[in-house]
Amino acid sequence: MNTNRSVPRRAALAATAVAAGLVLAAYGSDNTTNTAGAAPATTTASAPSEADRHNQADVTFAQGMIPHHRQAVLMSDMVSAHGASPDVKALAEKIKKAQTPEIETMSGWLNAWGEKVPTGVSMDGMGHGDDSGMSGMMDDQDMDRLGDARGNAFDTMFLTMMIEHHEGAIAMAKTEEQQGSYGPAKALADDIITSQTAEITQMRSMLRTG
Repeated sequence: MNTNRSVPRRAALAATAVAAGLVLAAYGSDNTTNTAGAAPATTTASAPSEADRHNQADVTFAQGMIPHHRQAVLMSDMVSAHGASPDVKALAEKIKKAQTPEIETMSGWLNAWGEKVPTGVSMDGMGHGDDSGMSGMMDDQDMDRLGDARGNAFDTMFLTMMIEHHEGAIAMAKTEEQQGSYGPAKALADDIITSQTAEITQMRSMLRTG
């Protein structure tokens, strides 16, 4: 400090220096870039949203499983009027209770991804080719035969068809496990494999025991 300056002047300058020192201490000093007092610049890449972390296998899984589930629900709806066995009726209600909310979940994924949601029990217009042979799906003649059956004959036909239907869903779910990248879709695929494998075992036992 210049000793020729007045005392009040020196006091004011000292106070200013102290204040500047506090500011520098608070913000730091970057000697390498000669930008004292400036916060270091950082660049953070934003993580992709949950909906962005999916691939075409996930889309195909959802677009295929939705109509597949819808047909299972339609088959199960017939049981209350056409079936005879309380065990078959209980199984049908279990299938409907599990698969109906899964349809809503997968429809939500497709909407979030900007992809088409199948209508009815068809993948028409989804860009995956002819879906008439989609794994485990019943054709119109199969559904008509099931609708015409009654009593024990209906129960036997329902169980036989639903086993094939479940096997198709399991095959689709295994493909999703192997090829998909969307975590919730892979988790649902695992649940489908576990639950429907158990139901196939149950249905085969029901067929053996009549």
